[in-house]
Amino acid sequence: MVPEPAAPSATAETEFDPDSPDKQSEPALRSLIARIEGEVRTLQLGSFSQSDALALGLLLVEMATVRKLPVAIDIRRNEHILFHVSLPGATPDNEIWVAKKSRTAERYAEPSLLVGLKGRLGGGTLEDNGWFDQTRYAPHGGAFPVYVKGTGQVATVTVSGLPQKADHEFVVEALTSFVGAQGRHA
Repeated sequence: MVPEPAAPSATAETEFDPDSPDKQSEPALRSLIARIEGEVRTLQLGSFSQSDALALGLLLVEMATVRKLPVAIDIRRNEHILFHVSLPGATPDNEIWVAKKSRTAERYAEPSLLVGLKGRLGGGTLEDNGWFDQTRYAPHGGAFPVYVKGTGQVATVTVSGLPQKADHEFVVEALTSFVGAQGRHA
């Protein structure tokens, strides 16, 4: 069953927007970082197999299809692709973003959006640093590590095709549903 989209929060107008060119407050940035760190603590699975990757991937496809979202969806364990699809409207550029965002989440063992947001603390962006390889990594929303309790990161689920915060929230919505379903079947 496809979960209903989350209702917009009352603070959506003041929440930090990583795509905005406008100056935004440090407290708004820190608030979004704290929210995502909470998602990381909450979205922990008991186990994650290749069958689970297929089930999660199909859930994401169902959600995206119902909403007519032009996204690429990818679940991988390092370079081992467990699930991948490019839905109508997705472009070859989305495949490049999937690879870069996945590498970012794998490298830092954190959601790619969180990596990018932490890089903004104190001003600037992670990409401003000469050591950050933009040809391989993208600290933009959409890749979220699959964490197993007591083990840590075992895979990465990535979506590309929407604004980065929407990519992130779409993945979180699916993972939230998947974690809940896994808990009910445990």
